[in-house]
Amino acid sequence: TDSPFQLGLVLVFNNLPRPFLSLFTGLIADRFSRHRILVIAQTINTLSASIILFLIAQDQILTWHVFLAVFVQGATKSLEDPSRRTAIFDIVGDRHLVNALSLDTISNTAGKMIGPLLGGALLDVSGFSGAYIFALIIHFLALAVLTQVRIPVSATNSGQTENVWHSLKVSVGYAFHSPMLLGMLYVTLVMNALAFPVQQFIPAVGRDHLGVGATLVGLLVAAEEIGQLAGAGLMALSQNLRYHGRVFFFGSVIVLVIVILFVWSPWYAVSFAILTIGGVGQAGFGTMQSAITLMGAPKEMRGRMMGLMSVCIGIGTPLGTLEIGAVASAFSTQWALSLNALAGLILIIPALLLSPLVWQRSANPPS
Repeated sequence: TDSPFQLGLVLVFNNLPRPFLSLFTGLIADRFSRHRILVIAQTINTLSASIILFLIAQDQILTWHVFLAVFVQGATKSLEDPSRRTAIFDIVGDRHLVNALSLDTISNTAGKMIGPLLGGALLDVSGFSGAYIFALIIHFLALAVLTQVRIPVSATNSGQTENVWHSLKVSVGYAFHSPMLLGMLYVTLVMNALAFPVQQFIPAVGRDHLGVGATLVGLLVAAEEIGQLAGAGLMALSQNLRYHGRVFFFGSVIVLVIVILFVWSPWYAVSFAILTIGGVGQAGFGTMQSAITLMGAPKEMRGRMMGLMSVCIGIGTPLGTLEIGAVASAFSTQWALSLNALAGLILIIPALLLSPLVWQRSANPPS
């Protein structure tokens, strides 16, 4: 469509279900079989990918089909995220949580690094049909592997009968009375509104500002994931890390600074290197975001806390992306992204001054 605003709408629709569903899906993760939830979510993703491939093959794909597909996948991500990350805690416990979450980041990042590289190459060689056939094969493989995952049954809280609304009220109240969790949620909201939407606009910057084709744009998108892979690898090897909030906060600062440097870089190689460094900051942010959430909540509330975190992501991302897309259409993508990143640097200062994120060690609270 050659429209940065519609490019931004892809991310908006993908995150739109989060603020409405995540509190409830966190509660579902605390009450029902996490393994079953993960299998259901991946099955829905596979079906939606199949439908999109059919529409592409029939040359009937329209913009609203894409928006609907990413909306459905956003809903399944809202369902899957709390169950997947609390299941990690169930399997490894708090002693190895950071290492396990780092491995989760590594696997996630490896996929996001390889995906744009293959996507760009497949688009140049075989078009959208070839690229989507490959994506659908990966969906089926992921579903097959997921059926073999085993989560400790004793760790799944399937017997709770507490009233839903009361349960949600208690979990939200708990978060607002925990300075550490409140600081984390605030920074999460700021970052997802003002920093992370830049990922959606990397193709626009690569094509319009750096003047490269689909393959090199795919490599540019993968640069962040290369940095994340390196950062997550370092954290996977870490031992007895207690100040999770420091890594989380300063990872956020790195990401925001990198956004400003990236959008004004006139050279492809420099842009690639800058995004790689930003990926290291993202690894610190993402890994410690989950660690702070899981370690800051009693075990019977972990799913709901992950859901609450996802609500903040879901609120921040669509609002920020819409605003960036509108400013980019009116002025330029560079100005839209850099001004948002500058605002983000200013807005996270209260988390440094008013919350214990940087100064307090993480510890599990009692049930």
